[in-house]
Amino acid sequence: MKTSRPHYEVTTLKRKPHLIGEIDRLSQEAWPEFLLHANIRHWRSLFEEFADFQILFCHATDTVLAVGHTIPLVWDGRTNGLPPDLDTIMERAMVAFRQKQIPTTLSALAAIISRNHQGKGLSSKLLRAMISLAAKYNLTSLIAPVRPTLKGLYPLIPMERYVAWVREDGAPFDPWIRVHWKLGAPQLAVAPNALVVTGTVSEWEKWTKMSFPESGQYVIPGAFQPVTIDREQNIGSYEEPNVWMRHGVQQKKSNT
Repeated sequence: MKTSRPHYEVTTLKRKPHLIGEIDRLSQEAWPEFLLHANIRHWRSLFEEFADFQILFCHATDTVLAVGHTIPLVWDGRTNGLPPDLDTIMERAMVAFRQKQIPTTLSALAAIISRNHQGKGLSSKLLRAMISLAAKYNLTSLIAPVRPTLKGLYPLIPMERYVAWVREDGAPFDPWIRVHWKLGAPQLAVAPNALVVTGTVSEWEKWTKMSFPESGQYVIPGAFQPVTIDREQNIGSYEEPNVWMRHGVQQKKSNT
């Protein structure tokens, strides 16, 4: 008896621009609410200038199963030349786009799998689709500021220690890091402030559905490290670390 495989089309937002609403639905489903207020100024440009680089796995009914957000930029290949955060990734990409620079690298920004289709191997397929997209545009690397799946369960462990954890078989402890590792990607460096979220105390209470009666650090669901609340200044701040990983891209052979 044959095992049925999920039937889906691999396409891009450029080809199916009417699916923007589906992408927004997945984002709302995937991220803790506070992350939807991070310091990323050019996010909507993904749906306009860079629609060709937004990968969609979708059914014939146009239900999106997975989305891979990527953006091309100029990177010199040096670890100390990596962008410090997602906002800078997008800023560099926008500069390259406006100045008509030739990008060298594709950066992943997010990989989202619908809850109903998680655990079916789509994360690996989505990564492979990103690598193929980089090859299509003759980019030398796919770099990814990886947001480890289980880090939120260990908010008091520094990211530098967490990403070094391994299982008994020597594979990385974290499932999402492990997917990248199985495809041959090494870790390059921790990005300590990959995402930054700031807001008033009342905004943080709304986002987290928690109360913060006094100033201090609070562990909140979904956060990789505590949120700092300052009631006197009426501000809460959160800095989320990610870990940079790099996939080599095999260039497509020229027909000439």
